[in-house]
Amino acid sequence: MSSSAGSRVVVTGATGNVGTSVVRLLSEDPDVRSVRGLARRTPEWAPPKTEWDAVDLSTEQASLAERFEGADAVIHLAWAFQPTHDPATTWRTNVLGSIRVFEAVAAARVPVLVHASSVGAYSPGPKDRTVDESWPTHGWPDAAYCREKAYLERTLDVFERDHPEVRVVRMRPAFLFKWQSASEQRRIFGGRFLPGPLARPELLPFLPDVPGLRMQALHTDDAAEAYRLAVHSDTARGPFNLAADPPLDASVLAGLLGSRPVRLPRTAARSAIAAAWGLRLLPASPHLFDAVLRLPLMDCGRARTELGWQPRRTATEVIQEFLQGLRQGGGMETEPMRGRKVG
Repeated sequence: MSSSAGSRVVVTGATGNVGTSVVRLLSEDPDVRSVRGLARRTPEWAPPKTEWDAVDLSTEQASLAERFEGADAVIHLAWAFQPTHDPATTWRTNVLGSIRVFEAVAAARVPVLVHASSVGAYSPGPKDRTVDESWPTHGWPDAAYCREKAYLERTLDVFERDHPEVRVVRMRPAFLFKWQSASEQRRIFGGRFLPGPLARPELLPFLPDVPGLRMQALHTDDAAEAYRLAVHSDTARGPFNLAADPPLDASVLAGLLGSRPVRLPRTAARSAIAAAWGLRLLPASPHLFDAVLRLPLMDCGRARTELGWQPRRTATEVIQEFLQGLRQGGGMETEPMRGRKVG
C-alpha cells in the first residue's frame, strides 16, 4: 500500500508497551511519511516523523474521524488492563472505545485497520500441540481481558462484512515483554510496590509448577515488526498468530532463574492469588490466572508465510531481558512506561 510519497499511519495507544515499539519502527521506516500517535497523555519522547495527540478513547468520538482523515492505515493498540475490580470501566475503554475507533476508520475512509487482538481471545485449547488461526475465539468468559478481546473479534466480523473496502488485520500475539516494559508490567500485574530485585535467582530457590501453566512469549519489538509488515502488505488480512519458541513452563523458567520447580496444586495457587486480589494487594485477578491455564499454544506459520515475519529473539531471551528490566527498573519517557526501581 505504500506510495512514492510514503504512508501516513495513525497509532492508538502509542505510548504503551506495544505502541512505543510500533511507533519507533514506523518512525525509522523510509516508506512511512508520518506517524500520528494517540494517547491519553502526550509524552516527552520525540521520535522522527511523529506527532502526538491527547485522546481518551473512553469519551472521544466525533474528533477521531478528523484525526484519521488522510491516513493510509490505523493501528489500534489502546487498551486498559485496570481497574480489574471494575470491569465496567475497562469495558468502556476497551470495547466501546475500540468500536469508536472502528467507526471512525470507516467514516474517514481509511483503507487499512490493524487491530491488536490477543492469544487471550482464544477459547481454551491444548498445551501439547499448537493451533492455527481457525481455533475458536470465544475467550475465557470469567476473565474481563479475554471477554473483551473475544467480543471485539465478533465486532470485527460485522465490521468486515459491512465495510469490505477496509483491509482488516487482527494480530493475536502471545504475552509481550521487553526491558523497557518491565516497570509498567510490574505495576499492572504485581502492584506498584512489588520489589523488582525479587527477580534475582538467589532469592527464588523454588518456582511453583502449576498444572496447565504453559504459555508462549514474544519480544514486543518482534510483534511490532509484524504490525509494520501488515501495514505495507497489499494482501494480508484476517488473523495472524505471533509467538516465539520455546513454550514457557515451570521447568524452562526454573532453568532461567537457577531454581527448582516444585509442584503446586492449581487450587492452592488460585486461592493465594484470589486472596491477594480480594485484599487489593495484587492487581492481577484470579480470573486471568484461570484463563492463562487454559490458553492454547499457537502455530505462527501463517505470519511467517504471508507476512514474511520471523521473531529475532527466542522466548527465553525475551524473559531474560524482561527479568533484567525488573531488577533495573526498566522504562521509557512515556507516562505508562515510566521506569521505577522498587526495593
